[in-house]
Amino acid sequence: MTTPTLPNTPQSLWELACQRLHQRGLPDAPSRAHRQQAGSHTGYALCAIALAVSLAGCAGLPDERLANEALKRGDTATAAQNYRALADLGYSEAQVGLADIQVDSRDPEQMKQAEATYRAAASVSPRAQARLGRLLVAKPGATEAEHQEAESLLKKAAAQSEGNTLIPLAMLYLQYPHSFPNIDAQQQIDQWRQSGYPEAGLAQVLLYRTQGTYDQHLDDVEKICKAALNTTDICYVELATVYQKRAQPEQQAELIKQLQAGHGRGTVSAQRVDSVARVLADPTLGKTDEKTAQALLEPIAPGYPASWVTLAQLLYDFPELGDTDQMMKYLDNGRAADQPRAELLLGKLYYEGKLVPADARVAERHFEKAVGREVAADYYLGQIYRRGYLGKVYPQKALDHLLTAARNGQNSADFAIAQLFSQGKGTRPDPVNAYVFSQLAKAQNTPQADELATTLAAQLPPERLAQAQRLLQQEQASRGALNRNALPLHALPEEEGEESL
Repeated sequence: MTTPTLPNTPQSLWELACQRLHQRGLPDAPSRAHRQQAGSHTGYALCAIALAVSLAGCAGLPDERLANEALKRGDTATAAQNYRALADLGYSEAQVGLADIQVDSRDPEQMKQAEATYRAAASVSPRAQARLGRLLVAKPGATEAEHQEAESLLKKAAAQSEGNTLIPLAMLYLQYPHSFPNIDAQQQIDQWRQSGYPEAGLAQVLLYRTQGTYDQHLDDVEKICKAALNTTDICYVELATVYQKRAQPEQQAELIKQLQAGHGRGTVSAQRVDSVARVLADPTLGKTDEKTAQALLEPIAPGYPASWVTLAQLLYDFPELGDTDQMMKYLDNGRAADQPRAELLLGKLYYEGKLVPADARVAERHFEKAVGREVAADYYLGQIYRRGYLGKVYPQKALDHLLTAARNGQNSADFAIAQLFSQGKGTRPDPVNAYVFSQLAKAQNTPQADELATTLAAQLPPERLAQAQRLLQQEQASRGALNRNALPLHALPEEEGEESL
């Protein structure tokens, strides 16, 4: 077999190296003017680097195409490895790709890294500007300055025709009106629609959802999303919701056919297919179609690991679709792909003891693996510690987890905190804090929360009631503004002999 030979002139070596650099999607190589400096140290160094890269071969050379393909098949480790190598060379698109993976992990530390990575590319990349703006919009505890920065970034990206910028802008105006007192969200959306911006219709749908008027505008949602269906696959989710709410199975079946065809062509993401399946299985939206949901999920799960967990949840909600062993296989697949929802659901199974024997220790271990990535993990851990499922009550640990869950929007966490302070298990009762969280729990509109709030309000003397109301206002304000300096709360010391808080 003849061994291939390389051209033996420096210029040919350079050309070959540059050609391979270009083919592999690396940043553009230096110009011909640099090559003419072959007598200088810089020129020789550039040639050497290019040659070394050209000789590295497919095995070791970072490649954006390889990263993108790995990401599509759910291999985030390979994708991140290739993106990181290119990002270290200053390649902005790879920096964005790496940060996207970090964001998708939902791990707090990686989210911080993602913000820094986006910032590194934002000066030259409209895509990075849009991503950073969206990240700041969704960032818990974002400051006033970060809200303003998010608006500026999103506007800059939109001016350069970067997509997915108007919806986060609308979210910013709707969630933080105090930061933008001169902006009327509806008027701004009307202006966008009049100007013909493609995203403006979806911003209107977002406003309907935020204002709680979605059901009153189903016709408009359908009209908007039918027009945008070919360019914005999130509209499959909205249309599925509309048809589910209206109980229109024929329209729903036709939409599913379009969805599957689009996914087959590669124009509809697996994530959207998963989201539509969840709509079909959601009893709050109308009559469920769990069999169709299962049929949508099974083909995409091998390439989109999050769907393994959705399948497991489907079997949890509809046991007739499969047995416990099948559910566990789905969860094992999800855990193997580092899906925090899999840990959460597995923890819930052992916490409840319905389909597997109850085991609080096992449940605790699974919930701990999901903390920071799934809000409900904090809620269940708090309940384990509050209820003494590990053999004794751990009030401070219970409070820490439940408060984190409550401030991140977890339903029932406020009621659990109110119970912790009012019942005094493992600690002396604290009527003031019990009142604060019983009032917050009233938003759930449950008889138990209302009854507890009424009882506690009647028990407090006027001076302590005034103190409790001040604390309540502080906590409400901190949540409304997503303030980093949320009201610090500590349980009172336990009775003699109990574990210290």
